[in-house]
Amino acid sequence: MQTYYLIIVFIYGLLLGSFYNVVGYRIPNNLSIIKPGSFCPKCKHRLKWYELIPVISFLIQSGKCRKCKCKISLFYPLIELLTGILFALSYHIFGFSMEFLIAILIASFLVIVIVSDFNYLIIPDEVTITFSILSVLVQLIMNFNIGITSIIYGIFLFLLMFIIMIIGNKIFKEESLGGGDVKLMFFVGTVLNVTNPIILSDLTTLTNLMNGFFEIFLSSCLASPFALFSFFSKKDRVIPFGPFILLAALIMFLTSFNTISFLRII
Repeated sequence: MQTYYLIIVFIYGLLLGSFYNVVGYRIPNNLSIIKPGSFCPKCKHRLKWYELIPVISFLIQSGKCRKCKCKISLFYPLIELLTGILFALSYHIFGFSMEFLIAILIASFLVIVIVSDFNYLIIPDEVTITFSILSVLVQLIMNFNIGITSIIYGIFLFLLMFIIMIIGNKIFKEESLGGGDVKLMFFVGTVLNVTNPIILSDLTTLTNLMNGFFEIFLSSCLASPFALFSFFSKKDRVIPFGPFILLAALIMFLTSFNTISFLRII
C-alpha cells in the first residue's frame, strides 16, 4: 500500500509539474494560465490531450512537435520529472501529514521559480503571494500557534533579507538582490518554523533565528558554483537567486535541519 501511494503521489507530481511549466512561462509574459490551451511556440499548433502526457509524450514524439517537427526543450519534461520526484520524496519522508503539505508547497514553488527565474529573472508576485497565503492557511488550520509563529518568522526573514539587500546595494553600488528574492523570504520564513508550536520559548526562538541565518548562508553556497560559472563564461553578474533560496529551504525542511543541534554536534 505504501508503494501504491508513492506511485500516485509521483503521478500527481508529474501532472502538476506540467501545469507549473505553464505558470512559470506565462505569468512573466503577462499571459493567462488558463486560455489558450497549450500550444507549440513555433507553429502555434494546439496540443491534443495525448500530446500533453507528462514526460511520456515527449519521449513518444522524440522531443519534437508532432506537426512542425520543431524541437521541444528538454526543460519541460525535466521540470515535470523533478516535480514528481520531489512530491514522492516528500511523501516518503513525511507520509500524509501537515509536513507533507508544506513540503509539496515548497517543491511546487521551487519548480515554478526555476522556470520563471532562470528564463526571465522574474519571481512573479502573484506566485509568491499565493504560496505564502497557502502556507500560512495550512498551518493556521492545523495548529493556530504554529500559524502565528510562521507569520512572525516570515516577517523576520523578509526584513533580514531586505537589510542585506540595502547593504549589498551600497557596497557594490548596484542592485545586489532582486525585489522578488526579498519577498520570497517571507514564504521561506513561514515554512522553516512549522514544527515549533511555542511562539516565545527562548530556545525555540533562538533556533528559528539561527535557521533563518543558515538558510541564507546555504542558499548562497548553493548559488556560488552557478555564479562563478556564469561570471567566467558569459561575464554576466546577474544570476537567478530565487531557485537556490527555495532549494536551501526544501533541503532544510526535508532533513528537519536544526542549526542549534548542528552546532552542538560540530
